[in-house]
Amino acid sequence: MIVWINGAFGAGKTSTARELIDLIPNSTVYDPELIGGELARLLPQKRLAEVSDYQDLPIWRRLVMDTAAALLAEVGGMLVVPMTLLRQEYRDEIFGGLASRRIPVRHVLLTTDETILRGRIAAREVIEGDPEANERARQWCYEHIEPYRAALGWLTGDAHVIDNSGLTARETAVSLASAIRTGAAGVREIVQTPEPTAETLAAGVLLFDEQDRVLLVDPTYKPGWEFPGGVVEPGEAPARAGIREVAEEIGIELTVVPRLLVVDWEPPRPPGYGGLRLLFDGGRLSARAAGRLLLPGPELRGWRFVGEEEAAGLLPGARYERLRWALRARERGTVLNLEDGVPVG
Repeated sequence: MIVWINGAFGAGKTSTARELIDLIPNSTVYDPELIGGELARLLPQKRLAEVSDYQDLPIWRRLVMDTAAALLAEVGGMLVVPMTLLRQEYRDEIFGGLASRRIPVRHVLLTTDETILRGRIAAREVIEGDPEANERARQWCYEHIEPYRAALGWLTGDAHVIDNSGLTARETAVSLASAIRTGAAGVREIVQTPEPTAETLAAGVLLFDEQDRVLLVDPTYKPGWEFPGGVVEPGEAPARAGIREVAEEIGIELTVVPRLLVVDWEPPRPPGYGGLRLLFDGGRLSARAAGRLLLPGPELRGWRFVGEEEAAGLLPGARYERLRWALRARERGTVLNLEDGVPVG
């Protein structure tokens, strides 16, 4: 079990976490900020310079999940995680990865009146006797107040909220412990996608609107946009798997078996295993049919029809190359054989 304490920088997450482990037996504080600090030593400066926040590094998000799982296996009980997480897609990726490891997460948000929050930040001292480091830390907190405000819409709908404006860290922890015991701070429902243990066969379906734009969906359980589709189950025909996934994911029932466009072999890239990726042409959807698109809450966050150029900014590189060649195959009425997004044969 994980209790993830979210909130603005300076909201009192860490001090609350330290008090909470005194109230709940067999609980341990796990601070993912330590991982960010170590990555600053491990990664080349060129890579670090590409991001403004270590949370934007995929390796940080993966290590947060892997370390949590390893810690729980080592010490058991409950992990208390004081960590600001303002990007919904990062929350989905991390919580989804934990769910795939059968680790439930209770998401708690500490909200603080902004005047009080700014006062706490002004008094914050992270390194005793180092005024410059403390001022940089305070400035970082101030700069993230606006992103925190912008994220409140999804945060307050997702997490159990505790207003700690007038509470000490101990009082906040007591309130949180009570919410955990009573179930008021419930387990966050999120799709559980087990980690593959071998190469997989996956089928995606391209659906188009009347302007020939392609439909992309935004999954909650992995980064980047995707095509409707999923892993082919044992004994299932790939095209039929595509039809099934389209119905399950967006509520569209395809009446014609879609035509194959590309076969792409994705090489193993540890920790991923790779496998075969098939893309099918599901045809055009009328405006009326597109208006009936439905999204299952825990699995998909959104959908949109996009042109090829816009898709390049949404899809990870390998998926975009797969789409690009699938569109060429559709234009030519042929099937293309790819290896890692490159036509062969």
